[in-house]
Amino acid sequence: MRLNGIEGRVALVTGAGRGIGRCIAETLRDQGARTAAGDLETPTVPDVFGVALDVSDEQSVERAFDEIERELGIVELLVLNAGIMVSQPFPEVTVDVWSRQLEVNLTGAFLCARRALPGMVGAGSGSIVAVGSSAGKTGGGVAAAAYSASKAGLMGLTRELASQWGRYEIRVNAVAPGFFASEMTAELGPDADSFPDWLTAQTPLQRGGRPGELDEAILFLLGGASSFVTGHVLTVDGGLAVR
Repeated sequence: MRLNGIEGRVALVTGAGRGIGRCIAETLRDQGARTAAGDLETPTVPDVFGVALDVSDEQSVERAFDEIERELGIVELLVLNAGIMVSQPFPEVTVDVWSRQLEVNLTGAFLCARRALPGMVGAGSGSIVAVGSSAGKTGGGVAAAAYSASKAGLMGLTRELASQWGRYEIRVNAVAPGFFASEMTAELGPDADSFPDWLTAQTPLQRGGRPGELDEAILFLLGGASSFVTGHVLTVDGGLAVR
């Protein structure tokens, strides 16, 4: 079943070259969105428009949006998924490592959202979903201070943009996923049911996130089923945050 508010609209997913981002792009495509996938190297996803996009570089963001607008039209659905994580004990974190994670995870979201705004205002509507993390709410538990700080900032940015942009019929929400099997979490195991005991013991559902479970939450926040929802952070973590 296709969700109202998605079919036929132009969607962009950042960080969509692999893993969770690629899955989100494929899901939006399957729901009938005219989908673009952006990443550092142009993604190759069947029936999805791929574009080179470094979210931390303002000129790259401008070029990517220009390409998408020429090929598909104005972006009305935006998934801010691009992110990196470096796990290190805090005393070992250098300024360069700290800064790079904030540039990609937080400044990248700022640049993409800001570039999308004029088109959404002109279209009279828009929906943005930022992919945060439970680490931004509770701490990551994996020695990732810069990552946790950037994701906390991303959720703050989500609420602020929702407050400012609601007058334009633009909704801004976020998801805060727990541990999902992906390239970023490869050291934890190949799938959601093989994560280590120390992690599943902290999760009431006693497993990691399975393919599609995060996609469904993002579809809900993008589509018409959540038409009166903005400024919300939807936790998708199997109950990790309540422990």
